[in-house]
Amino acid sequence: MQNETPAAPVIETRDLTRVFGSYTAVDGLNLTVRRASIFGFIGANGSGKSTAIRMICGLLPPTRGTARVLGCDTAAHPERVKQSIGYMSQRSSLYENLTVWENMMFYGGLYGLAQEERRRRCTDVLARMQLTEKRDVLAGGLSGGQKQRLALGCAILHRPALLVLDEPTSAVDPTSRRLFWNLLSEMAGGEGTTVFVTTHFMDEAEHCDEIAFLQAGRKIAAGSPAALKDELPARLYVLPCESAGAAEAALRAAHAPFDEVYVFGRQVRALIPRDAALPPEVRAQPAELSMEDVFIYYDRRRRG
Repeated sequence: MQNETPAAPVIETRDLTRVFGSYTAVDGLNLTVRRASIFGFIGANGSGKSTAIRMICGLLPPTRGTARVLGCDTAAHPERVKQSIGYMSQRSSLYENLTVWENMMFYGGLYGLAQEERRRRCTDVLARMQLTEKRDVLAGGLSGGQKQRLALGCAILHRPALLVLDEPTSAVDPTSRRLFWNLLSEMAGGEGTTVFVTTHFMDEAEHCDEIAFLQAGRKIAAGSPAALKDELPARLYVLPCESAGAAEAALRAAHAPFDEVYVFGRQVRALIPRDAALPPEVRAQPAELSMEDVFIYYDRRRRG
């Protein structure tokens, strides 16, 4: 695509904004996504992720600001962008009354692949997605994980430089999620594909090279998982309490500052300002931060 160089970002947005009436869904979003990386786009429902993705994919024009994908302005040349990326939405785009093979051949045709090339690539991708034995099964008869792999296979038939995935693992089992992420790592690490993915699962965010947190249409934090943990202005402690309320009461009684107290699994966790020292009467054990803790810190502080 025009104006693209090997060192150029695959995605670059500048003050990207989308307004619907009096509601601002995406507000001044600035992103830079480098080639051959996995970029995680994280946020709660209603944070603006899907609207931003639609603008990045050329499916929705911005109210103001710009999005460039592979060197191309998505508002000026949306059809060019659509033909150059692979897109998998959170809602299945498969035709359930067609077989696995028929779905793949159909999508290969949409991407303009010649008949022989289409057949060859469909055969190769079916093997890679571990769906060869399901070739003649109706898509509607597949499991959730198999449908997910078929949708991914359809999205990469034309070997796109950029793969955009909107909550691709929201309705599949842990085994399928693991297989899916192994495939993404292979594509980014071994084949140079850039992956832009949204997810609700913070353990999946650990697989990303870089992450941006979105809230109310605004980017509230960004960086690699390691950098986001290292730079968090808080430390994590686990308290031997039965509830978050009891932990808050214990911290207040000891005049100990805290940013957040919450339950995670069977643990009661507290995020304590990095420069604060806990009094000895507070029985708390330091713990290693996860991306879940990082997200909670930024998300709740902004909400507050």
